[in-house]
Amino acid sequence: MKIHRIDHVGVIVNDLPAAIDFFLVLGLKVLGEAEVKGEWVERIIGLNDVRETVVMLGMPDGQATLELVKFHTPSDQIGVQQSFANTLGIGHIAFAVEDIEAIVTKLKQKGAELFGEILNYENAYKLCYVRGPEGIILELAEEIK
Repeated sequence: MKIHRIDHVGVIVNDLPAAIDFFLVLGLKVLGEAEVKGEWVERIIGLNDVRETVVMLGMPDGQATLELVKFHTPSDQIGVQQSFANTLGIGHIAFAVEDIEAIVTKLKQKGAELFGEILNYENAYKLCYVRGPEGIILELAEEIK
């Protein structure tokens, strides 16, 4: 038995266009979009009456993909739950970036908020956390050369 790689990370959203736009600012590219429904997906994910839109986004280097999913049915009755850096479960997606300040500025223009501040970590990285649409949390890391 062997694991080859992480294939993709899935993020469930309500406002699919806002989430797509948020990740396009980071430089990801739309690889494809599909409507998904039917018994096969219902059996895989354990929900009934599934109808969803799935958008796959690719990293510029092609190494990983991000799957954005908008469930039309069934819908989440609770809605987006605000999470924090210490919330249990999968908390954030980390991206290695260039020019962290410029990226944060662009993301803020799209409505994202910086958790704290951009900090220098041991003269190795500039790091920060950003919250985007749907409560999506990103960690941005710029290697200091």
